[in-house]
Amino acid sequence: MISSIKPTSSSFSGVSTGVRQSIPTKLCFSPLHIIKNCHNQTFSSKFSSHQKPLHISSIQNFKREVRVEAYEADRSRPLDINIELIPDEHSAQKLKIGLYFATWWALNVVFNIYNKKVLNAFPYPWLTSTLSLACGSLMMLVSWATRIAEAPKTDLDFWKTLFPVAVAHTIGHVAATVSMSKVAVSFTHIIKSGEPAFSVMVSRFFLGETFPLPVYLSLLPIIGGCALAAVTELNFNTIGFMGAMISNLAFVFRNIFSKKGMKGKSVSGMNYYACLSMMSLLILTPFAIAVEGPKMWAAGWETAVSQIGPHFVWWVVAQSVFYHLYNQVSYMSLDQISPLTFSIGNTMKRISVIVASIIIFHTPIQPVNALGAAIAILGTFIYSQAKQ
Repeated sequence: MISSIKPTSSSFSGVSTGVRQSIPTKLCFSPLHIIKNCHNQTFSSKFSSHQKPLHISSIQNFKREVRVEAYEADRSRPLDINIELIPDEHSAQKLKIGLYFATWWALNVVFNIYNKKVLNAFPYPWLTSTLSLACGSLMMLVSWATRIAEAPKTDLDFWKTLFPVAVAHTIGHVAATVSMSKVAVSFTHIIKSGEPAFSVMVSRFFLGETFPLPVYLSLLPIIGGCALAAVTELNFNTIGFMGAMISNLAFVFRNIFSKKGMKGKSVSGMNYYACLSMMSLLILTPFAIAVEGPKMWAAGWETAVSQIGPHFVWWVVAQSVFYHLYNQVSYMSLDQISPLTFSIGNTMKRISVIVASIIIFHTPIQPVNALGAAIAILGTFIYSQAKQ
């Protein structure tokens, strides 16, 4: 006698003991019941399934021997097995973003400290800005030549779209450096926290974009806080104030040109900033020579070295290297996080720079001045939330 066994989705029937057994529909990792020798008993079972059935091809005397041949079940349908995965990947991503932010803020603080030290001893912001771009460009060229980093694959169209971005980046970089050569680092960054106001105005009047009411309302504490900080600044300087304002406007246009020109491009954030630095260096160098010139640089360098000593050379190298590194990390972080997260991170970066510079340089600050800075930074945070 040959009986066939067909798996059903609900039950297993056995007549060997007269007891009806039932197994659950959900597959579990458990071994099949061991078929024991049965003396003078009749074995009959029946299964039904949408899968390929398991067949018992022959059953001989059950007294001593049971011969079972089975065909492999159909594997075209997935097993219904619930496996919960530990969210290690999400935790790793959060840790990675945290490391990006911590590195970005630390590098930016170090750059601002050394940059201010250099400008106090060597008040030539055009050359200082040029050296920062030159150092970063050299670092990336060496990285590409030694294959530490993969060189980007660019074409003529890439450099054409990069040109207006580089012009705006150059203007913003020089203007910010000029500002820090005239006023305290904290004051420059308080004014630069007003960049969202420039962004909204440029987008509204030049690009025709409209924003919801909460975005416009968030500009009030930004503008009011910056104005309060400027009025109560003890060492206010017009050139320093205008430099920070021009830097805000230039960086807004840089962001706009970058978004429009880089759509569909496959250059990484690190290589994109490297190319931007190289083109900005080519744009800035002739203007730096025309505005300041080698004679002024030589005389100023000699004076700085005689007053500071060999440490001055280290300051120049440090500010140039850290300028490139902090910008490179910020562009790399854009590949990993959303614009909202980046905006919040940028706000927190300004807080760290302002606090660190006040502590290190013993910058005198009045309570009302600190209040203005806090209002402006809070408004920047509210803006980043409202824009979403």
